[in-house]
Amino acid sequence: MNDYDHFPHLDDAGRARMVDVGGKAVTRRRALAEGSIRMNRETLRAILDRTVEKGDVLAVARIAAVGGAKQASNLVPLCHPLPLHSVAVEIEVVEELPGLRLTAETTTEARTGVEMEALCAVTTGLLAVYDMCKSMDRAMELGTVRLLEKEGGRSGMWRRGEPDPRRRDGSTHS
Repeated sequence: MNDYDHFPHLDDAGRARMVDVGGKAVTRRRALAEGSIRMNRETLRAILDRTVEKGDVLAVARIAAVGGAKQASNLVPLCHPLPLHSVAVEIEVVEELPGLRLTAETTTEARTGVEMEALCAVTTGLLAVYDMCKSMDRAMELGTVRLLEKEGGRSGMWRRGEPDPRRRDGSTHS
């Protein structure tokens, strides 16, 4: 046993490596992630009225989110490339921010989870909103990007706010 045995992304010499998932079972995997972007009310109104100079912000954000999910393994160095079965993107107006909340659900059948794809989808969709509206509102802020649910594989179902069975103290991450 060496100092690196408890770090699956490090080999015996402490060098980064992609984890070998070849021995794991192929199972249905699903992940749901969310994030938000806060903006001036005038910017939100322009998005909803489709008067942003660069075009339909919500349509571009959805397309960007799907593209972000597809690029996860290119963006995150040790992430396995996965055959995505679906990427579903929802965007809702959050008046109290003011701004938008973007959620992305990703699914696949694979040997490893699809969480990174959902998180990349959310981040890329939000960045597309920023890019399309930055000329009118440079003070926009991306909010918390987080995993809400994941299912499949050995660990089964996990939901934010529920006890994590892998933690001995039964605590949650909310």
